[in-house]
Amino acid sequence: MTALDRRAFLRAACASCAAVGLAACAGGSEPEPAAGASPTGPAASDAIVKLADIPVGGSVAGRAPSGPKLLLARPDEATVVAFSSVCTHRGCTVEPDGKRLACPCHGSVYDAFTGKNISGPAPRPLRAFAVRISGPDVVEA
Repeated sequence: MTALDRRAFLRAACASCAAVGLAACAGGSEPEPAAGASPTGPAASDAIVKLADIPVGGSVAGRAPSGPKLLLARPDEATVVAFSSVCTHRGCTVEPDGKRLACPCHGSVYDAFTGKNISGPAPRPLRAFAVRISGPDVVEA
C-alpha cells in the first residue's frame, strides 16, 4: 500500500468535495416560484378556510397564510373569530370541539367564541387572531 503525501491527499479530498457539491447543485432547472406563489402550484389563496366550512355555532382548525395554526369559530351567520391553537398551559395544540376548544394534553377547555379558558390548568385565554370574512373565504385581517 502506498502512502499519500499531504498534498496528494488534500487534492483528492478537494476533488471529491467539488464533485459532490456540483452534483447537489445540478438538480433540475425549475424556476424559483414567483412572489406569492406556492412552491407546488400557482399563487396560493389568502384564505385561511372557506366560510362554508365553519358551521354556525361550531369551530374548525386552519392555518393562516402567514404560518400560525388557528382555531376558527362562527358564533353566528355573519361573524368569525380566530384564536391561536397554542394552549396557554404547556403549549400543546388545542383542537376544535364544537362550541369549545379542547387541549388533549392536560384537559384545558376554552370557549370557542371568546377564547376564554373554561376549565383545566390553562392560566390564560387563547390569544386572539384578527380575521375577516372576504366573499366566500375567511382571511387575515
